[in-house]
Parts: sequence; structure tokens; C-alpha cells
Amino acid sequence: MRYEELFTPLLIGKCQIKNRYVMEPMGPAGLADGFGAFNQRAVDFYTERARGGVGLIIAGMCYAENAVEWHADGSMPCPTKAPVLFKRTAIELTERVHAYGTKIFIQLSAGFGRVTNRFRPGDRPIAPSEIPYRWDSSITCRAISTEDVGKIVRSLGEAASISKAAGFDGVEIHAMHEGYLIDQFAMECCNHRTDQYGGSLENRIRFAVEIVQEIKKTCGKDFPVIMRYSSKSFMKDFGVGALPGEEFEEMGRDLKEGMVIARMLQDAGYDGLDGDVGCYDSWYWNHPPMYFEDGLYLPFNRELKKHVTIPVLTAGRMDDPEVALRAVRTKATDFVGLARPLLADAHLVNKLLKGEERDIRPCLSCQEGCIGRLKKYLHISCAVNPAACREKDFDLKRTNMPEKVGVIGGGIAGCEAARVLKLRGHEPEIFEKSCRLGGKLYQAGAPDFKKDDSRLIRWYEYQIEKLKIPVHFGANIQGAEDMQEFDRIIIATGSEPVWIKLGQGVIVVHAGDVMEHPEKYQDPFVIVGGGLVGCETALMLAKKGKRVCIVEALPELMAVNGPTCYANRQMLIDLIRFFRIPVYESSRARQTDEEGLIIDTAEGTKHVPAGTVVLSVGYRADQKLAEELLRAGKEVYVAGEAKDGSGNILQSVWDAYEIASGL
Repeated sequence: MRYEELFTPLLIGKCQIKNRYVMEPMGPAGLADGFGAFNQRAVDFYTERARGGVGLIIAGMCYAENAVEWHADGSMPCPTKAPVLFKRTAIELTERVHAYGTKIFIQLSAGFGRVTNRFRPGDRPIAPSEIPYRWDSSITCRAISTEDVGKIVRSLGEAASISKAAGFDGVEIHAMHEGYLIDQFAMECCNHRTDQYGGSLENRIRFAVEIVQEIKKTCGKDFPVIMRYSSKSFMKDFGVGALPGEEFEEMGRDLKEGMVIARMLQDAGYDGLDGDVGCYDSWYWNHPPMYFEDGLYLPFNRELKKHVTIPVLTAGRMDDPEVALRAVRTKATDFVGLARPLLADAHLVNKLLKGEERDIRPCLSCQEGCIGRLKKYLHISCAVNPAACREKDFDLKRTNMPEKVGVIGGGIAGCEAARVLKLRGHEPEIFEKSCRLGGKLYQAGAPDFKKDDSRLIRWYEYQIEKLKIPVHFGANIQGAEDMQEFDRIIIATGSEPVWIKLGQGVIVVHAGDVMEHPEKYQDPFVIVGGGLVGCETALMLAKKGKRVCIVEALPELMAVNGPTCYANRQMLIDLIRFFRIPVYESSRARQTDEEGLIIDTAEGTKHVPAGTVVLSVGYRADQKLAEELLRAGKEVYVAGEAKDGSGNILQSVWDAYEIASGL
């Protein structure tokens, strides 16, 4: 086995984990009922990942109490809310997970504090001291009392005891990480207390120390307790984060203090550290978009391992098995943590074990279906795997009446529709106008930071080949006469970029052309349109050393994009500033001349030098083929961007899965 070291057992405390792969905790939004118990979706969700081969599951994040800090009913599980009901479903969860030799810890929260995104009207978020609320600096948090800290500590001990009785193998504390409440107590910039929980470093981490002591007292000294831990904050100010490679003065926890605290946590009795860096003020560090390098936490955890002897867990774009193997071999980490990649493919670990790397569906780090939907809708799923967290509801059922289905378009929506149809027993055929599968994702995946988009194309190519689905390249379907042999038709032809006339000056091209072949065009580049595509095109060019600027009609960048995750959006905007890309907001392109582009700004007309003007002003779907087929009496379904041109990968995959699973 090439990756044999990743499949060797290791202890956390006295709990043996069968391999080095850990399913990292994700807020189980949508996986709790109104009584604070795990619902059936949660049982199915975690069981599927155990079936997929992961060694340890950390089921998180669960509340321990609801008095000091209020949480809405049904948002997350809570062992102390109705212990009998909690144990009733939790025991089913742990028993089913254990059937596959997988251990399961529960992640228990000590509170959100200043970073909560929900609190009751008339109340204020809690914190160690009166400090600014993360999402609205005009709101000042209320400092909790010494007695309240004790209540939280006792609640965590009670929650851990209930969880142990329900079959959980250990606890992860949430968290001296990401700027949550324990982290706020530990950081000097957030903690101005004068009681035993403020002042010296020993006092500031007393909260965390008392928690592990309480759990060991209620559950026994051999019951494993680990801490989700950020060794550095990357915080320039309240609400302001720092980018990789940026020189700045750390306002939060620096790495030197982070190493001291780590040793103190080990001495207090913690059995492991689930390590990363960042905080809510630099949120993209804790939820890394595709703009980060793979294994971004490894340099920090390599240092962490020099200061502690307890196991270190490392997540953060660790899905590449070569990165994971190298990290374990070089002792940069003990365990390899996966969160989003196990949403994309629940059986990633077993596929790797069996040498089926080509069959692993990649995570794109787009965060549209996971973090984005969690924050907006309190439900997580996955852009490339619609069945994530809905395993039973979205289970594919074999058809009793196989049909021939024509799929027009070989982009992501077309490939997903054909794949699902074939798995269900239908006979799909793909008709693609070009000479390759993947559609616009070929262009979108061209920048180095979008390599996972290209991996998704290769995954679909492999699935289509493995399932022996016929593909007709160079097929220009005009009407019903071309599709007479098919019972039903799915149109997944995508959309075309919108073109605007700007005169006969310098060359004007679409963003996709520049993304795929930047070497063909001359800088300076002026990008018209500051949405996601325009901003990513600008970033790609700037990283290549090209001169580039953005012209955006609206007052801010990325103002009308779909549900882009806050971490992705903020990091991309910060990167544009970091690379000093000029941005002309509230400005419109008027026309080109021989030397550039004339734009209308709030201050008046301006001439911007350009060698190439790049259009990124949206996409438009063509409904003519669908209308023609409907007039001819065909049963037609339209998926993804072919509907209205405003889709993204999530919409394309989810539309195709829904349609194909229902035929």
C-alpha cells in the first residue's frame, strides 16, 4: 500500500483509532430536533462516513447549556436539554458507527460569545468583557459573571457525562479556536477581567483548564478530552484579518504565546490538540477557500508538535493523500483531518485504501453547500454531492422502467444527469457540441487556485467512462428530428457570456478566454465587471505579474453574486487589495480607443490604459432549443445554467441530480 502509514492505528489517550483519518467537526445544522437530540439525518450522515472508512468521527458542534448563552431550539444538538431524548438517538448513532470499527467523539461548545450570529431581541452577545460584537461593531457585548463561567464549566461536565452514557468515546472542547468564547477568554485583547479569569496568562486559560478538570471528574481520567485549538489568530484588529505573507502586528494570539498555551493545556490534562490558526476576525483562515495552499496549517502544527507530546490533529485542505502522507511521515501531524472532503465523498478513505484515487469526488473549497448554507439556512450539504446530510432522502433507487434519455450538453449538469440516470438503470447518451466534457469549468478551473475544478472534470470523465455512457462530441442538436429515439430529454447546454459593444479600439474578449489562455493577450488588462468571475480573473492575472484593474458598475465588488460564503468573498476582496489591483467602483465602461478604455466614474470621465479589455458582465441562457423540443411534444427538462444563465456549480449539480433521480 502506497499510503500504508495513513492506515496505522494510534492512541488518543487510551482510545485506539484504527487509522489516521479523522472526520473533523462541522456545525450539525439541520441534524438536530427541537429537543436537542440528533435526528435521523444525523444518524445516517455520520454512519455513512463510518462506512466510508474514517477512523474517528468528531460529531460537532453541540451546545452544553442554554442559560448563560441562548441558542434557538433545533439549531444544534444539546445533551443537557432533554438527556433522555438525547441518549435515545445518540445511542443509535454511536452503535452504528462502532459497527464499522470507527470511534466517535462529540464536540461540546463552551459558547460563541462575541462571534455568535444569533441572539434574542433586546439582549446582547456575551463575552469575557465589554468588547465589540464581531458582526456589528456598534453593539458592545455584555461581560458574563464569574458565576456564569462556573455554570458553563459544570454544564460541560454534565454534557460529557450524558454523552459518555450514550456511547461516545471521547469529547472535543469547542474551543480555544477561531475566536469562540474560550478563545476570547484566552486572548488579552478580548479579556479585561479583574477576577480569577483575567489578567495573567494562567488566569486567562483558567476557563479551559477547569473544563478538562470537570470532565475528567465526571467521566473518569481515562475518558479522552481534546481541544480544538488555534495557535495563532492572524488578527490585525477587531473585524480585520491578515493574509498569508502579509506583514502585520498581531492583535490576538501570536505563535510564541500559542506554543506556551499548548503546553499548559497538555499539562492541564488534555489528551490531544486539534490544531489550526485564525479567528473570526480572520475567518478565512479557519474555513480556507481555494485561494489557500494545500495543508495550510502544517507549518504551524509542525511547530506545535515540538512543544507537546499529546497527539496533534490537522485539517485544512488535507484531501491530497500525498500531502497527508508527507505530513505524517515528517511528523508535522499525527492525524489527518477531513471535513468538507467527506461531504463531497463519504467513502474517500476506503477508496484511498483500495487504490481507487480516480474515483474520489473532489471537494472544491467553494463552501457554497457547506459553510455558506450553514450560515444562511442553518443546514449543511455539499455543492458536488447533493445527498450529503440527506443520505436516505436522496438515496438513488433503481428504476423498474428503463428509458433512453438524451442529455444535451456535456458540462457539469449534463455529466451529473447522465451519471445518476445510468446508476438508476436508465440508458442516457450525452450530446456535446464541443470536443470535450466539462463545459465552462475548463476555463474556470484554469487558474492555479482552481485546480480542484479541473479535478472535478476529470472525475466526471472517469465516471462517464466507467459507466460506459455514450458521448457524441461535435453534436449540434437543432431540434426534435435529432432526438427522435429518446423518451425524454434533459437540456444542460449551460449559458453564453453576455457581450457588450465597446467600439473598435483595443481587443475585447470574455473572461473565460483570458482564464484559459492568458498568454494570448496583452496587458494592461481592464476587467469590466467585478463579480466572482471578474475578481478571480483579476487575481489570476495579478499573481502572474500582469497589470490589471477592475471596473465595476455597482458601489462594491461581488455585490450581486449568488450565496458566496463570507470566507471566500472576504478573502478574495482582501487579496485584490493585497495585490494592489485598482478598482473603479460605481463606474461604467463607455468605449474603447486605440490605447485603452474610456469609463464614466462618479467623478467624471476617465481614460484607463489597456492592452486587452476583459468582459465579465454575466451569462445568458438560450431557451430556443427547449422551446422547439416542447413544441414538438417532447418531455423536456432544463438543468443548471441553461435555465436562466445565473447558475453556479451547486445549482448545476443539484438540478441535474434532482431531475435524474426522479425520472
